[in-house]
Parts: sequence; C-alpha cells; structure tokens
Amino acid sequence: MAGQRRQANVRAYDTLLAKGEERKLRILSVAQRMLARNGWRSTTLAQIAREAGVTPAGLLHHFESKDQLLQAVLELRDTDDELHADFQGDLAEQIALVADRYHRSPDLIGTYAVLLIENLEPDAPLHDRVLGRYHAATDQVAERIRCGQRHGRYRADIDPALKAVEVIAFLNGMETSWLLDPSIPLTKVFQEYARSLDRELTRDVAR
Repeated sequence: MAGQRRQANVRAYDTLLAKGEERKLRILSVAQRMLARNGWRSTTLAQIAREAGVTPAGLLHHFESKDQLLQAVLELRDTDDELHADFQGDLAEQIALVADRYHRSPDLIGTYAVLLIENLEPDAPLHDRVLGRYHAATDQVAERIRCGQRHGRYRADIDPALKAVEVIAFLNGMETSWLLDPSIPLTKVFQEYARSLDRELTRDVAR
C-alpha cells in the first residue's frame, strides 16, 4: 500500500510539473504576441496574465518580474536560433534559409524586432542584452568569413568585421521591413541577397 501511495504521489507531482510547464509556455507565448503588438512599455504583467488565463500571482510564480519575463522571451529567440543554426555550413546558404524562421516563428521575429528598437538607449532595461546579442551575431558572421578565407573559398581582401556588420544590418532590416509589409516575398529576397553575397565573397577565387 505504501508503495502504491508513493507511486500515486509521484504521478500527481509529475502531472503538476507538466501543468506548470504548460502554463509557463502559455505565458511566454502570450508575452511574445503582446510584446510584438504593443511593445514592452505598453504591455503590463497584468495584461499578459489576463490574456494567458492566469492570475497575476500565478504569473509571478513563474516570472518574478517584468524584466525576467522579457529576458525569458529573448532566451526563446536565442534558443531557436541555436537549434536551427549550422555554424559549420556555407554562410550564403545559411542566410538563404533565414526566411524559414519567419514562417516557423513569426511571433519571435516580431517580438525581437520591437524589443530591439525599444532598447536602443543605454539606460533601457534590455539594452545590454540586445547589444551583446548583436556583437555575438557579428562576431559569428565575421568568423565564418575568416574561416572561408583560411580555406581559400573567400577573397582575402574582404574585411570580415565590416562585411559582418553589413550582413547583420540586412537581417535586422528585413525583420523591420517584414513587420511593416508582411507581403514581402521573403524567400526570394533572402535567396537573392545570398547569391549576391556569395558572388562578392568568391569573386576571382579559383574553384
């Protein structure tokens, strides 16, 4: 009997954990939509809780503050990027595939673009986080270009750091453009930019 009670308690506890995770993910999903639509300045925890179908106390059980919730939303974006990134693959090919992210996670695209714009000032709550993410992205692209140069695939006269700034500017600009006009033919635009980038990086390089 005691063993059966322990098993029942374990199952009940597992169910409780599963419900807790489901509630947490629902809060994050609602936060993404509301932040993309209204921005963080115009979105309150009470609004998110109401939309997610939880009490403010229930939301604070999972996220102790608005800042913590915002950080969690950005963590989702970073995790999504890492899961789908190929850090060893061809740079141009990977950029051509970025359009898939828009179809896969439109709320993440919108949320990050809005949070980026709202946190440009140094005293903004997420400024350090988005700035660090920007530097990490440009560093990754620059290193991909250096790797291509070391292996003789890319021209040696291109400055990897400067080209990386251009690439990230294109990616960030496309997010803003898409939010303004969702009818943009994303796949074609990304494919054309990828072809153009590949031509520039490999021009006059013997293959």
